[in-house]
Amino acid sequence: MSVVKVSEAATALPRAWSSTVLGRVGTAAVKVLRMDELPVEEERHAEPEALLVLDGRLELDVDGEVVTMGPGEMYVVAAGTAHAVRPGSSGTLVIVEAEAEAEAEAEAEDRPTGRPSPGMLAR
Repeated sequence: MSVVKVSEAATALPRAWSSTVLGRVGTAAVKVLRMDELPVEEERHAEPEALLVLDGRLELDVDGEVVTMGPGEMYVVAAGTAHAVRPGSSGTLVIVEAEAEAEAEAEAEDRPTGRPSPGMLAR
């Protein structure tokens, strides 16, 4: 595999909250997306997921508690934990998630349902 220019991959995405798979590690997909300051609805996943802010700021509501992350900070959302993106989140986010869940959510995004949840960000 060659070097991936993560910021360029995020900039090339067609819209905020859509993502692209940068690579795979074992059973996990590594993705990048752009955040656009708008909130994203609550979701839960069967597997844990890691959220790494490259630039900007991510505001989460995790099981009713506010979690704020800035550049270079990472948060691992435990499996089954309710979480939602709060208003004001913007910048570039890397998500690492289990591959089976990524494939199911990518299929779900192919169906027109309006604004995707973070878990459905073209994973």
